[in-house]
Amino acid sequence: MPQNCAGGTWAPYVPDATKPWNAMRVAHLYRRLGFGATPAEIQAGLSLTPAQLVDQLLSAAKTAPLPAPPAWYNWTASSYTDFGTQAFLQTKEWYIQWLLDMLNTGVREKIALFWHNHFVTRSADYLCPSYMYAYHKLLQQQALGNFKTFLKEMARTPAMLTFLDGRLNTKNRPNENYARELFELFTLGVNNGYTQQDITEAARALTGYTTASDRCSPISFNPADFDSTPKTIFGQTANFDFDGVHDLIFQVHPAKVAQFIATKVYTHFVHPIPQQAIIDGLADTFRNSNFEIEPMLAQLFKSDHFYEEEVISVAIKSPVDFVIGFIRESGLPYDTNVIDLAGYLTVDMGQQLFNPIDVSGWNGNRSWIDSNAITKRWSALSLYLDYVLVHLDKERFRQLAIEVSGNSADVAYVARSITEHFIPKGLDSPAAYQEATTALKYQVPSNYFDLGLWNLSFQYVPEQVWNLLKWVIRRPEFQLM
Repeated sequence: MPQNCAGGTWAPYVPDATKPWNAMRVAHLYRRLGFGATPAEIQAGLSLTPAQLVDQLLSAAKTAPLPAPPAWYNWTASSYTDFGTQAFLQTKEWYIQWLLDMLNTGVREKIALFWHNHFVTRSADYLCPSYMYAYHKLLQQQALGNFKTFLKEMARTPAMLTFLDGRLNTKNRPNENYARELFELFTLGVNNGYTQQDITEAARALTGYTTASDRCSPISFNPADFDSTPKTIFGQTANFDFDGVHDLIFQVHPAKVAQFIATKVYTHFVHPIPQQAIIDGLADTFRNSNFEIEPMLAQLFKSDHFYEEEVISVAIKSPVDFVIGFIRESGLPYDTNVIDLAGYLTVDMGQQLFNPIDVSGWNGNRSWIDSNAITKRWSALSLYLDYVLVHLDKERFRQLAIEVSGNSADVAYVARSITEHFIPKGLDSPAAYQEATTALKYQVPSNYFDLGLWNLSFQYVPEQVWNLLKWVIRRPEFQLM
């Protein structure tokens, strides 16, 4: 049975000879907290302390401007002339926008993506681009905010009210869908501190958000649909309302909420197998900061535990991490065709943004890989590499080799440098590194290397790097982060 054998503690990470602050650990931070780093970003990171780099990344994520609202951000059904066609194009437009945001403001979007898989809604169910925009904007705004505020604001989004039937929840016909997921998926976990009767009573407290003037219009509170009689939840009786039932969870079960969220954060950002001692520290920080998200994440990514070798290269990349991460880490060019292709590929590989598979979200890690998925991954990045070589700027392959190797003329060293830039802990044997070198030599006659006639100014270096990268993306180690 797989185990999490990582050591380390909650103490801030202090580099030393046994655990140095090196390119591997800078890249590890960027891959987990964002979507990877370019060679220049890794070099810049090495000039800072680990704590300084974490603070810099989180600060940039908090202050990054949101994308401009689309023209249709507040459209209702009556705004459309052809709802099906226009809504499809708007949904695609915002899907592409989020991929671009991931390339440009990776840290905020990585955390927003985590919350997307926590507070799941599905655009295929609510079918309103304006609802999708408002939901996504909240994910970005509150990615590092206060969880209590985030939860209540999320509960009132039209996307959530529609997806989990809150808009159907009236005093005469209570609907338990949101109340059940509020406890089970959003705050406490399955069968953890509540009963079916608590769900039934909470559903009554959540009644009233039922009024919309048009399809896809905002959903507002209607006092006539609210159950104003007393409810008994967690053994406490009062006339609880929407805010009241959300607040009550944190008043009665703060430790359970902190443990549940801390466990999800740990297994997503650190290691798929929980390590309770570390999670306990994470939960304490979360609870003691009144459920602010940023202090918990800052402590996690500054911790000694996070930089243990045993937590590096243990999680399987999601399709989004796989595609967006490679584009970011390579620094290779992209255009609208590439982003369109990236959108198609993430859908084809099973991670359609704004449409997780069900209310509990994508399972992640091992669920991303099987024999079919692995060949799709190879094809996906192979298509991108071919497109860069033929249609964009193939000289960027040469630039990548120069940046990661320091313009070395040693073909084996260049192959090693490129490989280790993309594979978290490098290759597992000298034979594998020899294969990488052979891939980089490509079709260049051996005497060029034997006689010292080859360097990174050589005519066919772009094609050589392209060939090596095609070898790299097929390595099992490349699927990990």
